[in-house]
Amino acid sequence: MDHWTTSHDRVLAQRHAEGWMFLIEAARDLRTTGAVAPSGTGLARALTDPLRARAPRPLSVLEAGAGTGAVTRALIPQLAPGSRLHVVDANPRFADRLRHLVHTHPHLAGRPGQVRVHQGYVEELDADSRYDVIVSGLPLTNFTPDRVEAIMNRYLDLLHPGGTLTYFAYLGTGTARSMLASRAETRRHQEVEEIMTGYQRRYATGCWTVWANLPPARVWQLQRPPADTPAPQAGPPRVQADR
Repeated sequence: MDHWTTSHDRVLAQRHAEGWMFLIEAARDLRTTGAVAPSGTGLARALTDPLRARAPRPLSVLEAGAGTGAVTRALIPQLAPGSRLHVVDANPRFADRLRHLVHTHPHLAGRPGQVRVHQGYVEELDADSRYDVIVSGLPLTNFTPDRVEAIMNRYLDLLHPGGTLTYFAYLGTGTARSMLASRAETRRHQEVEEIMTGYQRRYATGCWTVWANLPPARVWQLQRPPADTPAPQAGPPRVQADR
């Protein structure tokens, strides 16, 4: 058995284990897990586009709601020397898995402290920290409107002026909830969608759909205005070509 086959088998086994872990955690609490499968390769690439756009300069990066690390693994190889990555997840079992990923990832050999894992909520992060890029995997449409506002405001506070936030939402969740959920749950989802539309109108610089993901997902890219730029006026968000 050659080295490539061994490595390929190891990756397949890892993905299989992650899939089962997501199913278990979703069964525990789907509202905070937000999915029943890790993010696919195409979605991870779309979420991490801002790092490639700013390469090769050092960046300060935050990943919130990292789960089992599908997007984390896409972020790590893009970290230039001098960059730092903070990874946050509130689920203690996910946080343990993320720490193992960081301790064993070959790209981080000889780079102690470049990536740090925090178990907790993004709203609890030190408000004095600032990031060039924030990648969010949090299931925002599962949260209350008040919490969504708190998370989005914290994201903007944590971004450097000119910094970029990427996040995603699965397609069809609104339709599914309207058909299956209670009236109160449907209204909660609509209120969250209205809140997110407001942020999109003010700050969106791009939007595209990743059809190859399971389920398909829409990725949004928002930018905090530079320090010397007035906040943008509300207007229709810019939608880019689908992927």
